[in-house]
Amino acid sequence: MKTLAELAAIRDKMKAQVALREGNGNTRIVVGMATCGIAAGARPVLNAFVDEVAKNGLSETVTVTQTGCIGICQYEPVVEVYTGSDEKVTYVKMTAEKVEKVIKEHIMGGKVVSEYTIGASV
Repeated sequence: MKTLAELAAIRDKMKAQVALREGNGNTRIVVGMATCGIAAGARPVLNAFVDEVAKNGLSETVTVTQTGCIGICQYEPVVEVYTGSDEKVTYVKMTAEKVEKVIKEHIMGGKVVSEYTIGASV
């Protein structure tokens, strides 16, 4: 970092990412980030959701956040998606590779990716 302009560019980039994680969106994506989730690979999943939401221009309507233990450690990484009416869908055994499909089909298309849900895993 050599100039004030470079510092301002970094600030603006990070401000957009913070807005994704704190926003007032109609849809909330919550990634379980307790020790069990992190050990199972939740950090790359969280990062992939943040990246996909930004890449698809969903920052105004979708918030990506994290929580502690969700209570179903054997299914980690766990992601809960809350839509407008607080309807909740729980995705289990998530990977960063599965995130794009969840964003495209569920978040953008309104169709739950049922093969990734807890109902398909029990």
